[in-house]
Amino acid sequence: MAFPALAHVAVTVTDLANSTRWYASLFGADPVLDEDEESGDFHHTVFALDGGMLFGLHTHTSADPDGAFDERRPGLDHVAFTVTADDLETWTRRLDELGIAHSGIKHAHYGSGISFRDPDNIALEFFAPPS
Repeated sequence: MAFPALAHVAVTVTDLANSTRWYASLFGADPVLDEDEESGDFHHTVFALDGGMLFGLHTHTSADPDGAFDERRPGLDHVAFTVTADDLETWTRRLDELGIAHSGIKHAHYGSGISFRDPDNIALEFFAPPS
């Protein structure tokens, strides 16, 4: 049996309105869903990305734990979006246009990428596998 593809990613944010604006600018699209979850435990805003992937922003009704996101703690390290090597220069310019700090294009034997962070310091990347 083949392992299933990734259906969606959901990240918890501190300021849903600010993060929604930030991701809408990054994705170049508005969310397709913005609602309180049925149980009332969280609110989610969801973006539909190319290839059928969904990307969600969550806020929770329970108290926030202390500390900002840190990929060195157990849990999420980063989220990478697949691009081609030819797309990396375009995404570098797009991040510059949006005023989003980034690493510039970094190359390794396993591929090339651009690292950047969202308003909650969540690590994101545009990643191009080797050709």
